[in-house]
Order: sequence, then C-alpha cells, then structure tokens
Amino acid sequence: MAVGKNIRTYFDGKWHDGDAPIMRAADHGAWLGSSVFDGARRFDGMTPDLAAHCDRVNRSAEALMLTPTVTTEQMVELIREGLEAYPTEAAVYIRPMYWGIDGDATAIVPQGDSTGFAICLEEIPMAPEAASVTLTTTRFRRPVLESAVVNAKAGCLYPNNARMLAEARSKGFSNALVTDAMGNVAETATANIFMAKDGEVFTPAPNGTFLAGITRARHIDNLRRDGVTVHETVLTFDDFHDADEVFMSGNMNKVTPVTALDDTQYQIGPITRRTRALYWDWAASDQ
Repeated sequence: MAVGKNIRTYFDGKWHDGDAPIMRAADHGAWLGSSVFDGARRFDGMTPDLAAHCDRVNRSAEALMLTPTVTTEQMVELIREGLEAYPTEAAVYIRPMYWGIDGDATAIVPQGDSTGFAICLEEIPMAPEAASVTLTTTRFRRPVLESAVVNAKAGCLYPNNARMLAEARSKGFSNALVTDAMGNVAETATANIFMAKDGEVFTPAPNGTFLAGITRARHIDNLRRDGVTVHETVLTFDDFHDADEVFMSGNMNKVTPVTALDDTQYQIGPITRRTRALYWDWAASDQ
C-alpha cells in the first residue's frame, strides 16, 4: 500500500516510475514473511544518516538469515540517483528492502543466497513542527529475541504494532506507550520514546526488545554535546506520568511532541523544542 505520492522503485537493476510490482506469489517473503526494510528521509535538501540506515537494512537481512546483495556504499549511490528525479524541496521517504525468494526443503527456512532487493521512494511531507500525539497504554507488549526477530527491522514484527495502534485508537488516543515482557516501558507502537524531568532527559535502556533507533542515538549525542544530561535507564508508566515533557523519536518526523498519556497532560516544552532544533542544525552541518 502506498503511503505517499510520486513513487519511484528501484528493482531488477533499474529505476521505475511508480509503485512497481516486485514480489511473486511463491516468494518466501510473500507467504512466510521473510522481509526487512529500513527508512531514511530526505527533507530540506538533506539526507541525514543515510548510510547508517542502509547499513542497518543489511544487518536486518542477516538477522532473518538473508544474504545482503548490495553494499552500503552501493545503496547510498542508488538512492542519491533515484532522488535526482525529485525537486530539492520535496520531502521523500526512502525505503530499501530485502525479502526471501526461495526456501529450504521444509520451505520454512529462507535460502540465504536467494534474496530480493528493492528501494522505494515516496514523497511524504514532514509533519508540522507543532504536530503532536497522545498516548495510552496497551495490553500488547514487545517480544524478546527468543520469540521474535527483534534485532531486525522486519515486516513480520509490525502486526503486533498494528494491534497496539488499533487498541489505542479505540480508546481515543493516537499511539500507545508499550512495555517489554517485564512491564517496563520500551517505546511506543511506532517510535522510540524520551521524557524530560527537572531539566534532564530519560529514555529506556536498550534491552534487546526494541530497536534503539538511529535517530534516537543522534538525539542522545546532540543533547549530551549541548550539555544536557541524558539517562538510558529502566522506566515505568509512573515515571512518564511524573515527567515534565515527553516526545517520540523516529525517522518519519524526527521529533514528535506528546501532549497526553491517558489523563496526564504535557506542554510542548523547551527540551522537546531544543532536541528538534539541535537535530536540524546537525543535519545541515552533516551535508
């Protein structure tokens, strides 16, 4: 399903205009879910951390027992080539993908040396700076490595995210604050999570149940360089109810303020605004 418009697809060695078909009915990825992807962004003429996202999709492929067929450097070059067809000011979502084609004798294990690859570019606007979300809790939790491929950005993980979002929306909220198997906060249904209290920033410590995102790491580095204390630690729902500010961190919009967690209300505060400003400043300096 296309999310944006003005789509371009790299597949089978060349760029195609539009949402090109790339997968066959009997491909392993089509019926057994062996697909991975990553998401980068081009906005304001910038493509921050593009190589890091390309590198991660190769690691995700390996986690699903797929053999990457395109190097990080080659992928970056292909993406830059594909972006030349867009106006400089266009905001574009960049999605490199791998999937399994053949399976072994059981059909269950993908053949590592039989891997599909594509890149999808979609023109999707960045959210306005003041756009915000509200959160609630959900009964669904993040899995652990022993029960799911949580060390990959894998398509098969997203039905669980969808359950979380559907439950949150049924309660009148736009997203869900999600725990790990132990009941500690991990992230939201769609992005990593931060909170601020008394001028310091807190975010859940990576514990193998969620992807500690590339943008998340960039915010932590930017804030620490700016003199802000950032704690990666164990956090509970009570900690978030007691927070001064809360914001989400993800590739799609980089910083998304949170204005409510159930009955707790938040203002879009100075640390949230500073995190966004620091990211845009860093992105411009990195080009």
